[in-house]
Amino acid sequence: MKIYIGTDHTGVKLKEKIRRYLDRKSIVYEDLGSFDSKSKDDYPDFASKVAERVSRDDKDSFGILICGSGTGMCMAANKVKGIRAATVYDIYSAKKAREDNDSNIVCLRARGISDSKNMSLIKLFLKTKFSGKERHIRRIRKIGKIERKK
Repeated sequence: MKIYIGTDHTGVKLKEKIRRYLDRKSIVYEDLGSFDSKSKDDYPDFASKVAERVSRDDKDSFGILICGSGTGMCMAANKVKGIRAATVYDIYSAKKAREDNDSNIVCLRARGISDSKNMSLIKLFLKTKFSGKERHIRRIRKIGKIERKK
């Protein structure tokens, strides 16, 4: 498994906690920025970097994106073919993003949610496997058809 991590300035502190967790678990990752919590950077720049890398890699790569709300990162990442990014706020959304939707990028919000809760969501997201149920495969294929129409 390889993880690509990206954040705008709002998530730099959380990203450092995530990096320490991944180091402890010996999970390979690449930090694609931002590295400065005081910069005036833009989330689409980091979302596209992470999404492009996840899209090019094999099935064992995932992305973690962080911005103020998680929503902007999710919207930008989902513009990249093959990406199924999900903004998660609770245990249910984190689990179902992987189990039902085979999401390959988790998007987190840096504001209004504790770092410890975000860490719990990441851990659950990374350990949850796609169910492989036919109805979910069918739905993911339909998403692929929408991408190919573009």
